[in-house]
Amino acid sequence: MNFPENLKYTKDHEWILVEGDEAKIGITDFAQSELGDIVFVDITADGEILDSEEMFGSVEAVKTVSELYMPVSGEILEVNVGLESAPENVNSDPYGEGWMIKIKPSDPGQVDALMDAETYKEMVGA
Repeated sequence: MNFPENLKYTKDHEWILVEGDEAKIGITDFAQSELGDIVFVDITADGEILDSEEMFGSVEAVKTVSELYMPVSGEILEVNVGLESAPENVNSDPYGEGWMIKIKPSDPGQVDALMDAETYKEMVGA
């Protein structure tokens, strides 16, 4: 199980990587392993401004569908269109090719309130 130290994590198993005034968001290695083989990623909020913990889409695995939540408030700038044809990238590379959206955070201070890798590891019992 991989828990990169440069990311922040949520209780809903999303990760966020801040790069300047933008941030990438996806689901954690733990989340994808719990879900199993991901067959579809549905981002419903492209271009919208959402609050922290608002739903921005869902992932569908063979056995279940899981909702995706914003770790922080912000505007969705880009959706990873590569996931349309290759949703399995979320399983094989959750922190790289499996990213889901890029946002412009409206309050960068919200990122500081999220879990660091060590706290997230403790939460999932890793």
